[in-house]
Amino acid sequence: MPSLLSKQQKLAVLIDAENASPARLRAILRRAACYGELAIKRAYADWSLPRMQRFKAMLLRHAIEPVQLFSYSRGKNAADIALSLDAMDLMHMGQVTGVCLVSSDSDFTPVAIRLRRDDLRVYGFGDRQTPTAFVAACSAFIFTDTLAT
Repeated sequence: MPSLLSKQQKLAVLIDAENASPARLRAILRRAACYGELAIKRAYADWSLPRMQRFKAMLLRHAIEPVQLFSYSRGKNAADIALSLDAMDLMHMGQVTGVCLVSSDSDFTPVAIRLRRDDLRVYGFGDRQTPTAFVAACSAFIFTDTLAT
């Protein structure tokens, strides 16, 4: 469990909403808050898609800023790229001391490594099938199935 010292951290929670479960969002935010103040909360997806409707309701309930990304072509990862760019911007602006990456996608491995190289704490949140490389790249990784909903 996180220490009391980590409460001093200012965190950004960046959610790959196309790769995360809305049913576990409340529990993820509760655990992330154990590590520090959740100063920035953003979720990335094409919110016009019907499958994102369940997730959209959670955004309002938890004051999460939606980042709209249109699907310009099938199978592309616009959400991953936008999330990664925001993580780099936040790091360079010095607005946060840690980042929570909510995804089970190994594409975020280089992002986690880069954030840690700049002395930011990286808390990963994802499913059991999350690739080992992404899990290992984070300062701490929380498997979402272990969180009480």
